[in-house]
Amino acid sequence: MKVKRNTLLLLACLVWSAAGFNILRIGLMVYPEYLNVLNCLLSVIVFGVFQKFIFGQLVKKHTSRINAYLEEKQFFLKFFDTKSFIVMAVMMTGGIGLRAGRLVPERFIAVFYTGLGASLLLAGLLFGRNYGRAASGAAVQNKHSIKENK
Repeated sequence: MKVKRNTLLLLACLVWSAAGFNILRIGLMVYPEYLNVLNCLLSVIVFGVFQKFIFGQLVKKHTSRINAYLEEKQFFLKFFDTKSFIVMAVMMTGGIGLRAGRLVPERFIAVFYTGLGASLLLAGLLFGRNYGRAASGAAVQNKHSIKENK
């Protein structure tokens, strides 16, 4: 199934936002028992590290790649490249394994998942912002084309 280039940004928005929301929810569900200044600070640090070094760059990279496609219609899964799908699968498998196997303490789940989930959610929202910008830019371009054709 092929979709417009800009729709790939919307799909990335939905996928990353859903993943981020779910991971953030898991972290927040166990957080009340561990709520203190140190843990909040650690969650903020996790958020910052993931946002600066991973997800912030990922949003820029994939937005640029999507915008560079020459053909307007693309296969709907091209919102990510193969490497990103592999990274997502490894992260999901690792996260499920950590929780199911009780390999880490709940405090870790609370602190780490909250920071990670918030960063993933922000990445999704940034893809959404990029979609909105691309859609509004396309609308302006279409408006100018219509005026020129009259």
